[in-house]
Amino acid sequence: MINKTHEMAELFAADGPLARAIPGFAVRAEQVSMAEVIADALAQRRRCVIEAGTGIGKTFAYLVPTLFAGKRVIVSTGTRTLQDQLFHRDLPMVARALGRPVRVAILKGRANYLCLHRLELTERDIATTTRRRDQLATLKLIRRWSHITKSGDIGELSAVGENDPLWPAVTSTRENCIGVECPVFQRGHVVAARREAQAADVVVVNHYLLMADLLLKEQGFGELLPGADAIVIDEAHQLPEVAEQFLGFAVSARHIQNLCRDVTVEMQVQRVASDALSRSTSTLLRTLADAMDALQSERCESGEWPHAFVDALVEIGDQLRDVASQLGAVVDLQPALSAVQERAIDLAKRIGLLVSGNDADGEKQNGVRWAEAARQGFSVHYAPIDVAQQLGAIIDGHGWAGIFTLGTLAISGGFAPYLRRMGIGDVAAHCYGSPFDYAQQSLLYLPRELDAPASALHTRQVIDAALPVLAASGGRAFLLFTSHRALRAGASYLQERWGGNPPYPLLIQGDSPRDQLLQRFREAGNAVLLGTGSFWEGVDVKGTGLAVVVIDKLPFAVPDDPVMKARLAAIEHNGGNPFFDEQVPQAVIALKQGVGRLIRDVTDFGVIMLCDRRLVTKSYGRIFLKSLPNMPRTDVLAEVTSFLDAKLAAAGIRVTPTALTPTPSVLSAM
Repeated sequence: MINKTHEMAELFAADGPLARAIPGFAVRAEQVSMAEVIADALAQRRRCVIEAGTGIGKTFAYLVPTLFAGKRVIVSTGTRTLQDQLFHRDLPMVARALGRPVRVAILKGRANYLCLHRLELTERDIATTTRRRDQLATLKLIRRWSHITKSGDIGELSAVGENDPLWPAVTSTRENCIGVECPVFQRGHVVAARREAQAADVVVVNHYLLMADLLLKEQGFGELLPGADAIVIDEAHQLPEVAEQFLGFAVSARHIQNLCRDVTVEMQVQRVASDALSRSTSTLLRTLADAMDALQSERCESGEWPHAFVDALVEIGDQLRDVASQLGAVVDLQPALSAVQERAIDLAKRIGLLVSGNDADGEKQNGVRWAEAARQGFSVHYAPIDVAQQLGAIIDGHGWAGIFTLGTLAISGGFAPYLRRMGIGDVAAHCYGSPFDYAQQSLLYLPRELDAPASALHTRQVIDAALPVLAASGGRAFLLFTSHRALRAGASYLQERWGGNPPYPLLIQGDSPRDQLLQRFREAGNAVLLGTGSFWEGVDVKGTGLAVVVIDKLPFAVPDDPVMKARLAAIEHNGGNPFFDEQVPQAVIALKQGVGRLIRDVTDFGVIMLCDRRLVTKSYGRIFLKSLPNMPRTDVLAEVTSFLDAKLAAAGIRVTPTALTPTPSVLSAM
């Protein structure tokens, strides 16, 4: 440990290689300490869990010892955006600073890479399907790009939005990939990316791909993890939820529709004719439509499934087996149709498990099943109630060093809830506070006279209470909501209050892609952005463009989520307290993520406005407050406006008094 400590201290020193190579680099004691712990864990092939407060520079804290150790490492992040940032910016920067050439590769899931075979199939399909001719122009863009791209990463083609319906048609999945039988297998972008990853010293993946590899979901391309000396898992709080998805399974109407489409197109491509097969797929699609009609609820658990829906699912399973049987007559000659046959068999098995509630061995599943109806179809899901035992066994089954890090893991300074969800024990845990001076840079505002969060008036009151704060800050705000319903209601009411001429640029989640909204927010300098979900974490806005973060309520998970309901019931059955053992810890982590959007640099400042009086009226409120940075607290609006006035003035910004909004009527009438 002494040698590693000395090495890290030299690398991070004010006259060290990082300071010499990286403009603006500053020595942070917490960053050095974190790097020392990671260097020791790598050397000893041990595991450690680390909370790194905002501003520590946790990315460099794990990259420097990782590259310096000269080991083969997998770095897993929460999002593709963070993957790209690590691969294109952070890793090259650190490697150059250390003077250590390193082979780095980025590997994403199949859905992120163009599949040349499926591109050809889609071109044939669109050419013969009138209802899809409107997609022809987009398809031509993709085809032209296919001739020049080296990686095949669909993120390169910004002219086609990431949610364009054509992308699923021209990318592959584990189920529909035909592997070595593919006529363009050797030129496949997924294959090329896998080869580069196998040869690299550092491979950047995301949690979905990590879990796929851990659980051997991606077969046929070789495994990454057996050759790794260490795995660094950033945004580690997301891993249990990702594990739930991979340890469970689902079947959707789209899966079956895509299967039927692929049968038809492959038959055309291979010049195979089968009237019986055509009739089978037509019958299957009709039964699928019956199932859609039978499922009226947006979401319902298996005990509430309508009998007609269950009957339709059973028929769909039988008809999938019939399609597979019909394909059996031609698969010996056509590898592509053989792959489609395997998909039909797999879908039939999954539907059987979903209907029966048993696992593949006939034992009752220890999980929850539910169905969800959507505008254009439905999906049926199974998820385990608790992944801790399985996830812990998977992690313990590998001998690599494991670094689990995030800015928000600890609850009131402890890691027990997170370790329990991960199913891991006997692990070193470290918590490093932020180097930022929250006492001087920030203010926590808890407005008074708000109804309880369950009140129908609450969202309107949040907007009314926020208006004078927004006026004092001159915009420069995030309004974060805990649900899409509250987001829509808040956006509608704010537009009503401001009329047709808002005083600041107004950006609302859903109006544009997330990255575009963030870019416009940064460029405006005084915008107000309303968001939920993805805007609570992984968003970095430095400088005076963000001075206020409004949070509508404590982010408790939706109580009607089937998996959450089952998990809470299981905790209670085992003698635990569902609220304090599960709901509070997860809500604390989510709140810390939202609060963490405000202060991102030593010169940042601003107000956190929490519109939930339970923080001070309920005993559990102390748990939330204790887990937040040490910020001064007030419930007086005048103190908030004075704070903002002083901070903005010091930054050379003056907000005109005419922009101030009077005390809203909803609150003054109470």
